[in-house]
Amino acid sequence: MPIISLTSDYGTVDHRVACIKGSLLSQNENIKLVDISHDILAYNLQQTAYIIRSSYKSFPTGSIHIICVDSFYHKDRKNILAKVDGHYFLAADNGVLNLIFFDIKPDYVYEITLNKRFDDTINFTATDIFVPAAIHLSNGGVPEVIGRPTLDTKETFFVNASYKASEKMIIGEVMYVDNFGNVISNIHKSLFEKHASNFESFTIKFRNIVLTKIFNQYTDLISNWEQEQEYHGKSAVIFNDNNLLELTVYKGSLHNGAASLFGMNMGEKIYIEFE
Repeated sequence: MPIISLTSDYGTVDHRVACIKGSLLSQNENIKLVDISHDILAYNLQQTAYIIRSSYKSFPTGSIHIICVDSFYHKDRKNILAKVDGHYFLAADNGVLNLIFFDIKPDYVYEITLNKRFDDTINFTATDIFVPAAIHLSNGGVPEVIGRPTLDTKETFFVNASYKASEKMIIGEVMYVDNFGNVISNIHKSLFEKHASNFESFTIKFRNIVLTKIFNQYTDLISNWEQEQEYHGKSAVIFNDNNLLELTVYKGSLHNGAASLFGMNMGEKIYIEFE
């Protein structure tokens, strides 16, 4: 039986996540449920996209991912089912799937129509639409039974980092701040390596900070492990496990990490100058 994952901006204090899980388990007590995150900032599609894109590949092929972010029901907004990269995704048609899979074409996308009768009442999208759709898929059902194919979905895009040849510079921006306060940019390792090979040196600039080295991993900045505590609070730059340029502070947190210490916010510019 496929795993069903849950991601939402509902938090864990209120009743909503429990209602989704209870509804799923009421229809099949043997379902395997996995929480990805319920601490998404309210309606934050960019944060959602980064977390889902970073995690879904760790699940078995055929897993079903319910995304309840900016998903409150409106009769004029579709709810969609997409099969992408061997996984199923259920979400509101708000652009989040386009953000997650900006570089991967879906196998198909269906508008979910199982609650489209004139007398159907939708109180909660997650339990009234996503749960029955997920149960249907987990039982081996085909999407044609619960929806109709659609090509008309909302498109939302990340801003791409770019190289300015006249200035010998890559210009990127902050796209995500994680739970450790690490600042993650949209500058991909492949873009950096493509242009760095033509120059002898580079400098990374953001706010009033200048750094000249990229470490292979988080702990590489520690040259003497016996004095590890002396490195607490030291700044560094790495390419993270998604191959995106990341500004980090060793042993930082959301309250004293790179984002707070450097004063970096979503959308702020990061520059890599070559010489």
